[in-house]
Amino acid sequence: MKQGQFISEEKLLNQIIHILMEKLGPVETNRFLSLPARKRIESVRRHRMWQSTLDKDKFFNDIFR
Repeated sequence: MKQGQFISEEKLLNQIIHILMEKLGPVETNRFLSLPARKRIESVRRHRMWQSTLDKDKFFNDIFR
Protein backbone atom coordinates (compact mmCIF):
# COMPACT_ATOMS: atom_id res chain seq x y z
CA MET A 1 0.00 0.00 0.00
CA LYS A 2 1.36 3.42 -0.98
CA GLN A 3 1.75 6.18 1.57
CA GLY A 4 -1.37 8.34 1.67
CA GLN A 5 -3.62 5.65 0.21
CA PHE A 6 -6.45 4.29 2.34
CA ILE A 7 -8.42 1.09 2.04
CA SER A 8 -12.20 1.23 2.19
CA GLU A 9 -13.88 1.22 5.61
CA GLU A 10 -15.57 -2.08 4.82
CA LYS A 11 -12.27 -3.77 3.96
CA LEU A 12 -10.62 -2.23 7.03
CA LEU A 13 -13.36 -3.50 9.34
CA ASN A 14 -13.22 -6.98 7.79
CA GLN A 15 -9.45 -7.14 8.30
CA ILE A 16 -9.73 -5.92 11.89
CA ILE A 17 -12.43 -8.44 12.77
CA HIS A 18 -10.42 -11.23 11.13
CA ILE A 19 -7.34 -10.30 13.19
CA LEU A 20 -9.37 -10.09 16.41
CA MET A 21 -10.94 -13.48 15.74
CA GLU A 22 -7.53 -14.99 15.00
CA LYS A 23 -5.86 -13.53 18.10
CA LEU A 24 -8.70 -13.55 20.65
CA GLY A 25 -11.24 -16.08 19.43
CA PRO A 26 -14.95 -15.49 18.86
CA VAL A 27 -16.02 -15.01 22.49
CA GLU A 28 -13.40 -12.38 23.37
CA THR A 29 -13.83 -10.67 19.98
CA ASN A 30 -17.54 -10.33 20.62
CA ARG A 31 -16.84 -9.13 24.15
CA PHE A 32 -14.41 -6.51 22.85
CA LEU A 33 -16.79 -5.30 20.15
CA SER A 34 -19.61 -5.04 22.73
CA LEU A 35 -17.68 -2.83 25.16
CA PRO A 36 -19.46 0.48 25.65
CA ALA A 37 -17.60 3.57 24.47
CA ARG A 38 -16.24 5.60 27.36
CA LYS A 39 -17.58 9.09 27.64
CA ARG A 40 -14.86 11.65 27.01
CA ILE A 41 -14.00 14.02 29.81
CA GLU A 42 -13.72 17.68 28.87
CA SER A 43 -10.02 18.60 28.53
CA VAL A 44 -9.78 21.24 31.28
CA ARG A 45 -11.55 18.95 33.76
CA ARG A 46 -9.28 16.03 32.74
CA HIS A 47 -6.20 18.25 33.18
CA ARG A 48 -7.34 19.40 36.64
CA MET A 49 -7.99 15.78 37.68
CA TRP A 50 -4.46 14.88 36.52
CA GLN A 51 -2.98 17.83 38.42
CA SER A 52 -4.80 16.89 41.63
CA THR A 53 -2.92 13.57 41.75
CA LEU A 54 0.41 14.98 40.61
CA ASP A 55 3.48 14.90 42.83
CA LYS A 56 5.22 18.11 41.71
CA ASP A 57 8.71 17.13 42.89
CA LYS A 58 8.58 13.69 41.26
CA PHE A 59 7.19 15.22 38.06
CA PHE A 60 9.98 17.80 37.84
CA ASN A 61 12.63 15.20 38.66
CA ASP A 62 11.30 12.94 35.88
CA ILE A 63 11.29 15.79 33.36
CA PHE A 64 14.48 17.70 34.26
CA ARG A 65 16.94 14.98 35.24
